[in-house]
Amino acid sequence: MRWLAELRDVTKRYGDVTALGDVNLKVGRGEIFTIMGPNGSGKTTLLRIMASIDKPTSGEVYFDGVMVNDSNRSQVRTKSTMVFQKTSLFTTTVYDNIAYGLRLRKYSRREIDEKIEEVLKLVRLEGYEKRPARRLSGGEQQRVSLARALVLDAEFLLLDEPTANLDPKNVSIIEEAISYANREFDTTVVMATHNMFQAENITKRAALLLGGTIAEIGTAQEIFRAPSKHLASFARLENVFSGTSTVLEEGTSLIDVGNGVQIEAALRKHGKVTAFVRPEDIILSRKPINSSARNVFKGRIVGISDLGPVVRLRVDAGKKFVVQITKRSLTEMQLNVDSEVFLTFKASSVHLV
Repeated sequence: MRWLAELRDVTKRYGDVTALGDVNLKVGRGEIFTIMGPNGSGKTTLLRIMASIDKPTSGEVYFDGVMVNDSNRSQVRTKSTMVFQKTSLFTTTVYDNIAYGLRLRKYSRREIDEKIEEVLKLVRLEGYEKRPARRLSGGEQQRVSLARALVLDAEFLLLDEPTANLDPKNVSIIEEAISYANREFDTTVVMATHNMFQAENITKRAALLLGGTIAEIGTAQEIFRAPSKHLASFARLENVFSGTSTVLEEGTSLIDVGNGVQIEAALRKHGKVTAFVRPEDIILSRKPINSSARNVFKGRIVGISDLGPVVRLRVDAGKKFVVQITKRSLTEMQLNVDSEVFLTFKASSVHLV
């Protein structure tokens, strides 16, 4: 893989506070890379250094194989653009907000018109050109900020919590726009987030940043589908059960997590363990289903959370499980709080934390 951005032993200090400590990271050209971590972990600082907005206290930053220094920093910045978590728009129209960077780059009026029309379609704000930008909803303002970045055709797009506190509709539009820019224009994207499920949906590789240092780095599947203690230390993981594991003759393990609940897992492990099952990996049904899955539990719905196109159900099956299904499935099965249901999942869906 050809690396577009690389950090070597990068440290950033603010007085006595170390925001980043000896960070080593490579981002490939044309990939979407996620930096995940809790608030205060150093995500924004890392993005600002990668965007050449801030200088590291020590260490080296490379862009397309060339070390970034005072002589070329401004040139590198023209190839990068960053969208901040807190939207900051000018007190003018949507058109003028998006056109600002294009005017600085001496685009003609015709070129500006064409590019703004194209990017507004991408973020689904067609016809918003003359609207006052600061009077839009929070989600619409964030889409204008993204449009302002995308219209510059930068090689390197850095996004700091681009969908934090937004409703599902705006989240979906922004994620689609990011994926489109990456796919169609080969834009390299680095996105900082604390949302592990969003990160897994649109990224191939990810890094976990804790306390200013890289705790883990790898494919999204490696990090999110078999969560480690690092990830569990800050992520709100659901369906986490602790118990005693016994290896069965067929090579799987049976984990007794209490209250009469035993979970079969496709692994060989004796003794105390903590297991994790993704809400998306559990099949929910009104009646038992014919399946080779080794785990089937009967339970009752005790809570429903509406997340837009999907819903999360809390099911008491001796232990509390969280299951994610589509809103359509909820309606078709006529489910409500107190409905009796069955949970089914494979032994291979059980991971150890």
